[in-house]
Amino acid sequence: MTTGAQTPRSSARPPRSRLRTFLPLGIAAWLVLEIWLLTVVAGASSGFIVFLLLVAGVVLGSVVIKAAGRRAFRNLTETLNQQQSGTPTEARPNSEGNGLMMLGGLLLILPGLISDALGLVMLLPPVQKAVSHYAQRTVERKLRDAGPGTLGDAFRQARMHRPDGKVVPGEVVRDDPDGDTPQGPRPPLSR
Repeated sequence: MTTGAQTPRSSARPPRSRLRTFLPLGIAAWLVLEIWLLTVVAGASSGFIVFLLLVAGVVLGSVVIKAAGRRAFRNLTETLNQQQSGTPTEARPNSEGNGLMMLGGLLLILPGLISDALGLVMLLPPVQKAVSHYAQRTVERKLRDAGPGTLGDAFRQARMHRPDGKVVPGEVVRDDPDGDTPQGPRPPLSR
């Protein structure tokens, strides 16, 4: 039975982040700008030229993504082979940037001239290096600012270096003030 009274709303709702507020607006503005730019280029030249530009972007982006994927797989295979043979792994000068090259290829595949320009800029090594350093600093700062018990704490614990890697077998002993649990020895865990 309803009384007609409204249910009280919870005022403990966290405030909406700026990214969540403005990201949909930014995506919509980007799409409108891409469509407008394609129509301007089609009006200045022809629709066939715009079609050729879009097809060239898809082909070039596919080639870039395929090359970056092959390079990443080759680096992974070499690293695994070095680890299995027992030789120490050394840093290779061109082993970074595969993810950013794939991002550049993806931007080239997306239809639009602005995304194509961003994809071509992303393929330049100085830009890749700057974006990589910026992203690394941002992630490290976010992990450092994260409080204990959060995902950042879990990443920090996972990144800890354990030099010997040994596991010490042991048993957990609890002092229960209640006498409800059986105090007998527990069977060992099987693997």
